[in-house]
Amino acid sequence: MLNLAVLLEDSTRSVPDRVAVVAGDTRLTYAQVEAAASQVADALRAAGVGPGDRVALTCPNTPHFPIVYYGILKLGAIVVPLNVLSSAREIAYYLRDSESVAYLCFEGTPDLPMAKAGYAAFSEVDECRTFVTLTIDPGAPSPFEGSQTLSEFTAGRLPSVPSVPTSETDTAVILYTSGTTGSPKGAELTHSNMIQNVQVCHRLFGLGTGDTYLVALPLFHSFAQTVQMNAGFGSESTLVLMPRFAPDAALASMERERVTMFAGVPTMYWALLNHPDAASYDLAAIAERLRLAVCGGSPLPAEVIDGFEKRFGVPILEGYGLSESSPVATFSRTDRPRRVGSIGFPVWGTQAKVMREDGTEADVDEPGEIWLRGHHIMKGYLGRPDDTAEVLDSDGWFRTGDVARRDSDGYLYIVDRIKDMIIRNGLNVYPREVEEVLMTHPAVSLAAVVGVPHESQGEEVKAYIIRAAGAELSTEELIDWAREQLATFKYPRLVEFRDSFPMTASGKILKRQL
Repeated sequence: MLNLAVLLEDSTRSVPDRVAVVAGDTRLTYAQVEAAASQVADALRAAGVGPGDRVALTCPNTPHFPIVYYGILKLGAIVVPLNVLSSAREIAYYLRDSESVAYLCFEGTPDLPMAKAGYAAFSEVDECRTFVTLTIDPGAPSPFEGSQTLSEFTAGRLPSVPSVPTSETDTAVILYTSGTTGSPKGAELTHSNMIQNVQVCHRLFGLGTGDTYLVALPLFHSFAQTVQMNAGFGSESTLVLMPRFAPDAALASMERERVTMFAGVPTMYWALLNHPDAASYDLAAIAERLRLAVCGGSPLPAEVIDGFEKRFGVPILEGYGLSESSPVATFSRTDRPRRVGSIGFPVWGTQAKVMREDGTEADVDEPGEIWLRGHHIMKGYLGRPDDTAEVLDSDGWFRTGDVARRDSDGYLYIVDRIKDMIIRNGLNVYPREVEEVLMTHPAVSLAAVVGVPHESQGEEVKAYIIRAAGAELSTEELIDWAREQLATFKYPRLVEFRDSFPMTASGKILKRQL
């Protein structure tokens, strides 16, 4: 048996009374998280969910996330974590595409009413039979007629449910990604993919019993899910959850909870370094306890690395990965000198090569597509054999769609993206998806979306628009409309109207000129 839920179960047997999760004033021990996850598993089973069924989850970084996540896994079912910023339209697509039979959704806030969007999407998908609201107040009634809250759903359920035996090749988690192109696809990650990637993290970082992780990255994303949540539960550590990153709250948590490990994207490090009131915190005490800082998502500027390391006294290790690789594929190593801009070396059990378009391996410092092979590569895109075959060959090599180079000492560097993917605040935005939505507006004739440099977000989404003949449309009107149609991180903040676009002879828009 190799069920991902054993990470929680094994640690609970060893340290049942250790604090597993901290969220504000809430502190839950391993035994409490395990009992709550068991009740979720028992409740889902009573609702007709069984091994191999898919269960969707929308939840920010609150204790609900690990409780529901491991509860689904204990049943032998498959977790489908969804971005908390997804619109109702997007959620309905994910539910249909994954064929989810149940959906557990956090209540949200007035500014981000997740359950409202979630329930609207659920109501459109007949195949999804069960909707459960994760309310902020456990005793609050359900906001939707005919559905239950988590407290109602799990009332009277068994507090001890052993994990269902699963094969190492069974799917554990489906993470939605556009891969290198097109509409979102569900990357199927197996129990073996996920557990071995956790073991890689333990090997890389040397963290273990007694460490405290500050989890500011969203848990629905593969980075935090593997590198922090699963790695943390698997090493009997304590997770301090932040539903939304803010530099002042992060510094306060680091100081109060004696944090030893932080993982973030470049914008988080930039915000911590530039926070105007940073001196009001005991930075010396924070730096003394902080043993590890890791960064992924996009390259970290040299000035941010230097400034952070001088202030906090800890080196930042940079790495690279994708949802399809569970995600950790390459990382800087503590036993070798770091090189600014490098994503380090392939991790244990991973092979990487830089390939030319003709299928031959590139020379030293020659750019090419980075290919990966190893225990952490997905089994494929759910229900999309053709898309899978485009990126995963018969020998197990995964074509990432990213351009990299390798120097004479074996250090890898990401150079560019083969496609036009935008990384905004560490989250992937796929222009084609945004363009297709923008072009459903009656006043839009043609749309082209690109990423432009942004000081705090890394990249910002910009839309170039050609209006429909005779149509009137302002920048503000289009942005407001797009905000309703797309997840918060996807809609364009910048709009420029054009009479025409630069194009190739075949009619392809020259985005690089834009």
